[in-house]
Amino acid sequence: MKIVVDNAIPFIQGVFEPYFNVVYLPGKEIVNSAVIDADSLVVRTRTICNAQLLEGTAVKMIATATIGTDHIDLEYCKNAGITVSNAAGCNAGGVMQYVFTALYAVACKKGIPLPSGVKSCDDLHCSRVSTDTAVVPRLGVIGVGNVGTRVANMGEYMGFEVLRCDPAKEREQTLAFNAGNMHLKDFKPFYSLEYVLENSDIITLHTDLNPTSRGMAGEEFFRKMKDGAIFINSSRGEVVQDEALLAHCGKLQGLILDVWNGEPDLNIALMEKADIATPHIAGYSYEGKVNGTVMSVKSIARHFGIEELKEFSIVPQEKNNNFFSKNGLDLNEISGYFNGIFPIFEHCADLKGNPGDFEKLRSNFKYRREFYVI
Repeated sequence: MKIVVDNAIPFIQGVFEPYFNVVYLPGKEIVNSAVIDADSLVVRTRTICNAQLLEGTAVKMIATATIGTDHIDLEYCKNAGITVSNAAGCNAGGVMQYVFTALYAVACKKGIPLPSGVKSCDDLHCSRVSTDTAVVPRLGVIGVGNVGTRVANMGEYMGFEVLRCDPAKEREQTLAFNAGNMHLKDFKPFYSLEYVLENSDIITLHTDLNPTSRGMAGEEFFRKMKDGAIFINSSRGEVVQDEALLAHCGKLQGLILDVWNGEPDLNIALMEKADIATPHIAGYSYEGKVNGTVMSVKSIARHFGIEELKEFSIVPQEKNNNFFSKNGLDLNEISGYFNGIFPIFEHCADLKGNPGDFEKLRSNFKYRREFYVI
């Protein structure tokens, strides 16, 4: 059997060799002629898996080491009898880390009050903001899947009032509750998109890219957002209409962008407006990459009945001791802790100084370790 693997997927070289003829290629070089006799593919978002790639090939299984599947024509694969698996939730912790690292970094830089672990402060200018005495900011989370759930839960831990928006998840929750599969104490309130936009101090996008979400953040979306709000997108660039965002940048107090339309060619004007601009690396944590590779290997193992790989795992060489507690920390100390693990302004400077190196910066990114809340 033959398997073609994206050579940028970490920790995977040597895994399939006992069972397959393995070919490693850059994602964009995985083309029809290269996979014509392949039984399986392991890819990332840079490989578009559609009829152009797959027509006339022997491919019967595609594993993508990513949470999204918008680079795969699922309908074509279904009709062609090709099984598709993704690594759902693999980088949820990494994206959550990105959101709060970026948010607290911008807040410190601009003097924006955010919740902290300090209970009181006489000097409101010292950033030791108390959630007991200050107005609690509202964090609007649009898209509450694996990533959005982690972001929402962290937001509540930090002291934000979280407004969740995800009609599909709201229906799932209601059905689970009505069927007796969910306790009332676990029930989370959901809100309409309009309510979240009009009432949130921070909006963070975590939607899948699909026909409904493509371009959803357009003129009306940004017009309805509160003046002085912060906007974060670490989902997909195509969810946002660039011109609409540019037209409304002036009303925003903060702009954080990790994903872009037309990657790796990004909108330079939008990049320059962003307080933090990064090359699609929100999910690039060590733990996230381990999870993505492990989930992909297990999917291939199940499909081809490779018993030895069904319990495949990767043991980190170094223990992760990044345990976080907000208790007693002011805003600057919280931001300092997050940035000590993930120096986000450095990565922003790298992209803003060399936007043409988008792919290079992404490919050479040194995976950071995540933090865990205690």
